[in-house]
Amino acid sequence: MIPPELLLEKGASSVHANIGEILFHEDSLATFYYQLLNGRVRLSNFLSDGREVLHNVICAHEGFGEGAILDSGVHAVTAITDSPCTILKISSTRFIAMMDEYAFLHRLVAQKIARELHFKLFMIKLIYNRAPEEILSNLIHRLNDNKRLVCQECNRLMLTRQQLANMTGLRVETIIRTMKQMEKDDKLNIIRGKVFIPADGID
Repeated sequence: MIPPELLLEKGASSVHANIGEILFHEDSLATFYYQLLNGRVRLSNFLSDGREVLHNVICAHEGFGEGAILDSGVHAVTAITDSPCTILKISSTRFIAMMDEYAFLHRLVAQKIARELHFKLFMIKLIYNRAPEEILSNLIHRLNDNKRLVCQECNRLMLTRQQLANMTGLRVETIIRTMKQMEKDDKLNIIRGKVFIPADGID
């Protein structure tokens, strides 16, 4: 989102994180802005019974943590690496100073927050539908349209069945059963456990 060379010029550091590392916890102070050079990070809440509520998966060249810096200064989610990652991080005070110095950053950050809000409202409406196939079909269609979490070279869905369950509130068993039915209806393909969507998308 923000040019990496600008972040480095303003004092960002590059760090490596292994899979499964927690970058920050829900309700912790927002002391850094983060931007992925490679890898994936998921943003989630965890319920008292241990269940995970998946809000977003951050991919390479995307940033996260700015919302908490600009709001109350406290993170609303927990950030966990989903794969080995290389991350640029810059302190919240330097991030704010950059925003004050470069007007174009305000537009970039505002557009990102608006996209995330739009997606969150889309998910709330989708989940209230409570029809598993329609939930999955619309979610995959939306991700593909946005060129997020769907490989643009091979059309593989880059989310596990567990992550789909955590994102939609459906049971994993429901996800599996629904996907098998969608495969029978030629709405997707399952090859060696990987899910692929048709080249022309899901109707």
